[in-house]
Amino acid sequence: MPAPENRFKTAIHAGKPQIGLWLDMGEAIAAEIAGTAGFDWLVIDGEHGPNDLRSIIDQLRALATSPAEPVVRVPVGESWMIKQLLDAGARTLLVPMVDSAEQARDLVSAMHYPPRGIRGMGAAVARASAFNTIADYADSASDGVCLLVQAETRAAINDLDNILAVEGVDGVFIGPADLAADMGYLGRIDEPEVQAVIETAIVKIVAAGKAAGILTFNEAYNRRYLELGASFVAVGADVTEFANTLRALSARYKGGAAPQPSRSGY
Repeated sequence: MPAPENRFKTAIHAGKPQIGLWLDMGEAIAAEIAGTAGFDWLVIDGEHGPNDLRSIIDQLRALATSPAEPVVRVPVGESWMIKQLLDAGARTLLVPMVDSAEQARDLVSAMHYPPRGIRGMGAAVARASAFNTIADYADSASDGVCLLVQAETRAAINDLDNILAVEGVDGVFIGPADLAADMGYLGRIDEPEVQAVIETAIVKIVAAGKAAGILTFNEAYNRRYLELGASFVAVGADVTEFANTLRALSARYKGGAAPQPSRSGY
C-alpha cells in the first residue's frame, strides 16, 4: 500500500486554486473547528505560532478526517527539523526565509530518502507510515511530500529565477509582510512598489511552471493574486478572525465601534 495521495500537491500542480487559512492558536480543537469550515488547506504555523513537535502532531491528528489538507510551516529550514515533521506525518512543508537556490536545493534534499536526498530512514517507527502498516512507505514517500519555499526578501526576489529552476520545489510562497519590511516599508504591503514586486513575482513563478502562493488579510489583493494565477492563497488567520469576531460582538452590546484591525497583511 503506497502513502496516501497529497490532495494539495495534486491540486497546485494542476493549477487549481486552493484557498487557505493560517492556524496560529497552537490548539488541536481550533484546528479541528477550522477543518470543518471548507478551506482547501490549513497552515499549522511553527514559525510564529506557539507550536512544538507534539502540538503539531496533535493538530495533524485533529485534521485527519478533514477535507482540508494540512500544511506545516517550519520555524527554520533545518534538515533535522524537516525529518522530524515528515516522520510525524506532515506531507506539505512551508519553509520561511529561503533566499537562494542553494538553500532550496538543500531543502529538497532534506525532503527525500537516498539516493535522491538525505532524509533518515526512521519512518517505520513513526506516524508517517502509520507505524509501519504502510509497508512500502519509503518507496512511495517522495510522491506524497510537497515543498513550498518562502520568498520574502530582496535577496530571494533577486535569485527567484534560480530558485524556480530547482527541481523538487513544488511552489514558491511570497511573504508580503517580510518582503515589504526588507524593502523599507515596514507594515506597508500596500505600497505600490511592494505590490509591483509581488505581482511580477507571481507572474514569473506561474510562467516557470511552479505554483505561486501568498497570504494577506486584504480580499481585494487576494482576488487580484488569484487572477494573476496564484494557486494557493491564504486569506486569514484563526487568531485574527477569532479576535475580530469577539471584539465586534462585544462592541454591539457595549456600544461604540469595535477596534479596526489592519487588513493589509500578515
